Amino acid sequence: MNGSPSSTGSDPCSSNCTPSASAEALNRDCFCLSVDQELLRSQLNTVLEVHGLPPNLAESHPHLFSALPVYVSNRHIEQTANVVTAIEEVVSSPSYQSAVMAWAPEIAVFDPGSPGGLLGLDFHLSSEGPRLIEINTNPGGALLNAVLVHAQKACTPELMVPPTDSTQINAAVVNAMLEEWHLQRGPDQLKYVAIVDESPTQQYLYPEFILYRELFRRHGYQAEICGPEDLVLRQGRLWLGEDPVDLVYNRLTDFALQQTSHSVLRAAYLARAVALSPHPRAHALYADKRNLSLMGNRDFLQASGVSLASIDTLTAAVPVTRLLTTDNRDEMWAARRHLFFKPAAGYGSKASYRGDKLTRRVWNEIAEGSYVAQDVVAPSERHTGSGSAPLKVDIRCYAYRGEVLLYAARMYQGQTTNFRTPGGGFAPVLTTRNASLTDPTSK
Repeated sequence: MNGSPSSTGSDPCSSNCTPSASAEALNRDCFCLSVDQELLRSQLNTVLEVHGLPPNLAESHPHLFSALPVYVSNRHIEQTANVVTAIEEVVSSPSYQSAVMAWAPEIAVFDPGSPGGLLGLDFHLSSEGPRLIEINTNPGGALLNAVLVHAQKACTPELMVPPTDSTQINAAVVNAMLEEWHLQRGPDQLKYVAIVDESPTQQYLYPEFILYRELFRRHGYQAEICGPEDLVLRQGRLWLGEDPVDLVYNRLTDFALQQTSHSVLRAAYLARAVALSPHPRAHALYADKRNLSLMGNRDFLQASGVSLASIDTLTAAVPVTRLLTTDNRDEMWAARRHLFFKPAAGYGSKASYRGDKLTRRVWNEIAEGSYVAQDVVAPSERHTGSGSAPLKVDIRCYAYRGEVLLYAARMYQGQTTNFRTPGGGFAPVLTTRNASLTDPTSK
């Protein structure tokens, strides 16, 4: 975990850190230490130690958390919340569902009855407002950022606050999972939750799996972390060892459960032998990158009967996104310097490429897959010290059923977000208690 920015030699709490400054100016000039690193390390390490894991998160994950906050104007917070609401209206549209199911995997036709769990909506903050870069259905970081918020120390706490009630995020996550359970299984009582991913102990965000396990246990449920190969389907139930599993919190990135190693989970899901969240239908409706070509298309939205308010919100927020086809391939190559290419079912920026970095070899490989071309929207920036080179910033909005639960930032260098940047990682988002934090778009 990253150290104090005061080591740069800058005055950490100067006159630059005033709410009358714009968010852009605060992100450039304000270096107040916002995260109590020792408290944060202690909270996470306590959970790890209790369960026999080495308390060395700071060493194993040195760039997981940034010490500085990212400032976002009230106006941008309001606009991102409007995007969340508008997306729910679009996704409920029969025309939209019919359109996205045309390119979705067959398993997505199966409707288990629930929305599919938390969403992570990633934004770049541009001079024209927030731009929605992508939507994720198994977003990492919600509980890690909840811990980060509790370790936060704003330099002007009477003025600067998180945009949402950060003290309620753990309860909100549990409530969302319980709603997923009841929508899929009715009045049945939830007893056992399995947190499932490939080689879970090897995952970078494995500490968060532990946080989820302990959260469920504190609320009275049995909970364990396992790989998909540990699950068995018998007697009409999904089992982990000698225990029947009621709910699977799914962190797999095989969104359609197509891999052979996921066949047991797939069969149990389709047989309604277990509740699954997130599930394949949720990914098809929300997170397939091709969907953005519809969410930002005014003509399509109008024909689908979406409200004018939602149409205006989404066409302003969604960068132009087009499907890469054999017919437009030459056109996309010629315009590549202004485009970002992403696999339709991609995650974590894997196999995503800035067009100006593309080689012919990679371009030819892209032709073998299903890709979209999205207009490049430069991320905003956060300086970490006086005279330092700025880091890029993404804003992640965690939401469920149209309600924003938590905001977090990710600071990084390079083409895409990562946890390898000194001074980078997850960062708390702060705004003002009122609308005084200047929005650069209102100048």
